[in-house]
Amino acid sequence: MKVDCPTCKTPVEWKPESKFRPFCCERCKLIDLGEWASEGHAIPGKPADEVLMSEDWDQLKTLN
Repeated sequence: MKVDCPTCKTPVEWKPESKFRPFCCERCKLIDLGEWASEGHAIPGKPADEVLMSEDWDQLKTLN
């Protein structure tokens, strides 16, 4: 089976011998890592500081 490298779209064979899968090479892997580190890639959702703390959650449960 072949997949496209997420960075450069080069076809990559999906097998144990493909050392950097799903990337075609270490360079593409590092480019992707840099995108995550610089927040170029992000998982949608609320920022962590907007998430209820456990104490707040306990107070909300007692109100209901």
